[in-house]
Amino acid sequence: MTQQNIATPEHIEYVLRMGDNALILGQRLSEWCGHAPVLEEDMALANTALDLIGQARLLLTHAGKLEGQGRDEDQLAFLRVERDYRNVTLTELPNEDFGRTVVRNFLFAAFQVLLYQRLATSSDAELAAIAAKSLKEARYHLSHAGEWVIRLGDGTELSHARAQAALDYLWPYTAEFFAANPADDAVAAAGIGPAWASLEPEWEALVVPVLNEATLTVPARTPFRTYGKFGRHSEHMGHLLATMQYMQRTYPGAQW
Repeated sequence: MTQQNIATPEHIEYVLRMGDNALILGQRLSEWCGHAPVLEEDMALANTALDLIGQARLLLTHAGKLEGQGRDEDQLAFLRVERDYRNVTLTELPNEDFGRTVVRNFLFAAFQVLLYQRLATSSDAELAAIAAKSLKEARYHLSHAGEWVIRLGDGTELSHARAQAALDYLWPYTAEFFAANPADDAVAAAGIGPAWASLEPEWEALVVPVLNEATLTVPARTPFRTYGKFGRHSEHMGHLLATMQYMQRTYPGAQW
């Protein structure tokens, strides 16, 4: 199958969504550099951010090729307006504290692991190759964050309270992972990748046992929904982009 006959708008959106998730969460995690509670975690979070930005580079480069309008990874990362990003809202939320960062990393990495596993058989060979490389990183992110979730949740009274508060705050945002999206149906029918909604049972089977081991209570689902992957972002996204895009916007086309 050639690039020309698979580059439908739905295909492009699907790849952009994955790239934007990695890019925006990578940007958020980079904010921990020099501010983590211990040096080891300062390095771990910085390395996780670098992994995610590396994934974003591959995915956005591929999206640009599929799009065929001459936009490269830098243009897609730094020269789009807010409503054109397709990352889920969870990735753009402020870090707030270490507990919230750890819990978010765990919930998101579990989703990434499942998605990358399913993309191994994608009819888009380039996307399958990116997923195979990224899966190794996502598995490490999941293991590392999961260990911290257990350490905090089953730790002191204070660490447990903060971990539970983080889970209570973040859990409703995970519903967006699995919200129905017309583009997903077309992508799944073409064998490019799974509809994200189909991953929900496996995702819960992956995360709930760890949360139970951490002695954390899994919140009940509510009607709360976010729509970042449809381009409707939280109030935090604009501030994040203002920081991330400053150099490109201020000095267009600048080179080091």
